[in-house]
Parts: sequence; structure tokens; C-alpha cells
Amino acid sequence: MGKTAVAIGVADRLRERGEDPVAVSADALQVYAGLEVLTGAPNDDERRLLEHRLVGTVPVTESFSAGEYAALAHTEIDGLLDAGRTPIVVGGTGLYLRAALADLALRPPPDPAVRARLLADLERSGPEAMHARLPPWAAERIVPTDRQRIVRALELHAAGALVPNPPDSQLWASETRHPTALVGLVMDREALTTRIDERVDAMVAAGAAEEVARADAAGASPTARKALGFRELLDDDIEAMKRNTRRFARRQVTWMRKLAGAHLVDVTGRDAQDVADEVVTYAGTR
Repeated sequence: MGKTAVAIGVADRLRERGEDPVAVSADALQVYAGLEVLTGAPNDDERRLLEHRLVGTVPVTESFSAGEYAALAHTEIDGLLDAGRTPIVVGGTGLYLRAALADLALRPPPDPAVRARLLADLERSGPEAMHARLPPWAAERIVPTDRQRIVRALELHAAGALVPNPPDSQLWASETRHPTALVGLVMDREALTTRIDERVDAMVAAGAAEEVARADAAGASPTARKALGFRELLDDDIEAMKRNTRRFARRQVTWMRKLAGAHLVDVTGRDAQDVADEVVTYAGTR
């Protein structure tokens, strides 16, 4: 049971109240067409049960930023509200959730030439050597093996935009653009580990490796290649995919537990309909 199943359950209950719900994805990688299996995007059956926006809309060869996503998400959410419909923003990417729900001063997009140079340096020198190039206060915040964050920090440093306390560094914006009931789904750590391992195995069985190979051959953009498991599947390293997914999930849970105003729902051992009942009940009190 995951976010999509809960969103569908929530939508069913909202329809019983006379509302017209639509899901708006806040996932950084589900926007890409051609990576549906790898990113766990809603399938055709799920999309028949609940309309989803901002899923599979960007060609895998194109780069895509949080700033571009924010503009699209705001347009979708505002349009749905103006039409009398109920947006259910669904996703597991913290920055994109913030971008969907709030007005944020996002930092500048990467310079393509700088990024290309840094990626070449990364492949040549490795992440630990690149990590050593960061200012000490920045290095303290990034683990030496986090290739993505190291490159982004060095990009910002080159642009003069890497500062100790940037204006958008808060965990959450002080105000959302519209009244919002914020809910985070959490799970017992052992159960989460089991679920992640099973999900990765299911993705591989469903053709995730072949999907990644097609995207690679098509010239997938650097941002599309950030999809969790992309690099690991190219290297045929399923265990690394599981390990890195578990690490990502732990970071997401830590982030959600610190999220001001969020109602956390423990989904361990529960079905999607039961969780949906709690979510709708909570939302009705906001």
C-alpha cells in the first residue's frame, strides 16, 4: 500500500461528499514520460480511478527544474480550485511538495556548461574528492557519497549562490498558497525495509531495467538520470538500488517528522481504505 492507493481512497470519500478530486503529482521524476515503472507512477488502472496531473508530461531527454515544476503545479492547482474541483497533491519529493504548495525563492538553475564540467570531474575524481572542494560549512551538511547534492552545491558555489543560510533553506514555507491539510505517511522501519525490497523486485520484474536501458539509449537528460535506481540498473546492481532506496526513504521520514503542521499517519499493517478514512477525517478538521 502506497501513496497512490491512499490518494484513490481519499478521492472515493471526497466524491461521497460531493467533491470532484484530482491528483496533482509532486514527484520530481514521475513527470518524465518513459520512466513510469522506475518511478512508480500511477498505472492506467489507477489513473482511471483517479485523474492524475503532471505525470509523464516531460520527455525523458529534457532537463526539468523545481522552478519549472512550481509554475506548472501552481497553474494546475489554481485552475482546479477555480473550476470547483479538489486538488490532492501527492508525492514523495520534499522540494517539489514545497514548490507545489508555497511561493518559494528558488535558487538559480544550473549553468549547463558548469554542470557538464562538474559531472566530468565527478566521473574522473569521484564524489569524495569533489566533496573536499566544498566550503567546510557546506561539506558538513552533505555526505561525501551524495553525488547529486555535491554537484548541485558546487554549481551554486560557482554561481556565488551557495551561502550558509539561504532565504529558502527553511524546512517549510511559513505560508501555503491555499489552505492546506498536510499529511505524511510513515511506516515502521522494519516493515518499510521489507516493502522497499519487495517493491524494487517488483519493478525489476515489471521491466524497470529495460525501461532504463531505453531511456539511456534515447539520451536521457541529467535530471532524468537522477531517478532513484537509474544508475544502479544501468550497472545491473539491484542490491545497490535497494540500499539507496532505503537511505532515501529514511531521509524522507526524518524530513516529514520535522515538518511543522503535518499530521503523520502510521500506515504499518493498515490497508489503504483505513488510512484514507483517517486522512479525510483529519482534513475535515482543518
